Amino acid sequence: MTPRILSIAGTDPTGGAGVQADLKSIAAAGGFGMAAVTALVAQNTHGVRSVHTPPHDFLREQLAAVFDDVTVDAVKIGMLGDAETVAVVSAALEAHPVPHVILDPVMVASSGDRLLNEDAEAAVRDLVRRVDVITPNLRELAVLCDAEMATTLDEGIEQARGLAAETGTVVIVKGGHLTGPEADNAVVSPDGAVHHVPTPRVDTQNTHGTGCSLSAALATRIAAGDSVATALEWATRWLHEAITHSDALDVGTGHGPVDHFHRMRRLEAAASARPWAPRTDVPAPTPHLAPAGPHTQAMWDATGEVWNEIMDLAFLRELSSGALRHADFAFYLDQDAQYLNRYSRALALLSSRAPAQADQIFWAESAREVLAGEAQLHRDWLGGNDLEVTDPSPITLAYTNFLVASCAVEPYVVGAAAVLPCFWLYAEIGMELARANTPDHPYHAWLSTYGGEEFNAGARAAIERTEAALAAASPEEREQAMTAYLRACVYEREFFAQADRAW
Repeated sequence: MTPRILSIAGTDPTGGAGVQADLKSIAAAGGFGMAAVTALVAQNTHGVRSVHTPPHDFLREQLAAVFDDVTVDAVKIGMLGDAETVAVVSAALEAHPVPHVILDPVMVASSGDRLLNEDAEAAVRDLVRRVDVITPNLRELAVLCDAEMATTLDEGIEQARGLAAETGTVVIVKGGHLTGPEADNAVVSPDGAVHHVPTPRVDTQNTHGTGCSLSAALATRIAAGDSVATALEWATRWLHEAITHSDALDVGTGHGPVDHFHRMRRLEAAASARPWAPRTDVPAPTPHLAPAGPHTQAMWDATGEVWNEIMDLAFLRELSSGALRHADFAFYLDQDAQYLNRYSRALALLSSRAPAQADQIFWAESAREVLAGEAQLHRDWLGGNDLEVTDPSPITLAYTNFLVASCAVEPYVVGAAAVLPCFWLYAEIGMELARANTPDHPYHAWLSTYGGEEFNAGARAAIERTEAALAAASPEEREQAMTAYLRACVYEREFFAQADRAW
């Protein structure tokens, strides 16, 4: 069932924070959002201009209207403003118990200015004890702990340990206000347990409303059945993508909002049933492995758009930088093992269709090496990291079925063109990624394998054999081969991209 989430917070007419951001975040996280407004805020990407607090009786009426009619699975509380507002919200939650209550204690502005008077601060401190999870920024955490603001995530975690133990409430520690390449978050439980959620920092000024957005998404995922740790992992990753693509929104001239729906649009595009039709007029870079003749040159020249899309994938960018999440790499390795097992069958079938003995030997030997590579992958990576091989994903299954069918029933040259991207594109990607490879890179061994000369030698031989097959083929067969090659290139893109769809 879709979780029903009530946001109790102030407004932002530019849509980046407050209930407007909460509703977007709830929708993006898979929930149905509702809102009761505590304050009408005149603000934009440059800051708050004024705040109007409606009569408290009207807030009571809003809350009663929701609770009298709708089953609420979680409440996310944001801006409260004054002690009487806190009292109204607390009374409503006592009268209408909700399974999950997440409080984003809006107490201190990014500038460091206190947003609540002493009575309101005391009321919020009391409310902290009554909710399930709180998501303060480091300045607010310091106020709640009556301490100086933490300057490292570890210091924040230690402050949160004391607060969680004292209040019995789970505390989310957020590293967004720190400096450095990481903006990690953490879950701190009342028993002192800590779950660390790493995330790289994004170089942008567009972080307006990130606190509101994270807590609303967190509430939604918890209401959907996730543990707090799993919910924070999801919300952190989602928000990182939303921040990464915030600049393209071009909303406001100050600290702009994040792109709450980027992930949703990305997944929608991936789910499209429109036939693949990659453009072939986009210039391709000069390959590391040269084409073997005019036919493979034409194939590479047609690869420009797909190549650019592949190299722009978050999976490959994070793999190159070393920031790729272990879970993503584990998923990729699992699917790579599934792929290699089936790819070897395609190569064996291609060997049986090859007209020349030398080609038969090459493709058959390649099939053997692929199987040996799969076994090595199991030993070195999957087994060594306690990862279980599962089943092929829909993308892996579709790609390998396409390769097997191309090699089994299509002319030999079409099968050769279909399997070529796994040789050639993989080698090119490996050599590009090798630029960032160092002995202390977290994925050093994998980058060394696919950027190494042994793999490149096999790719050169595959290019040469495909060129020879194309030279001997009819014009119709060459056209079929080009179509198969481009489809396989798109499948390569989808194969790398699928780890970003597995969460």
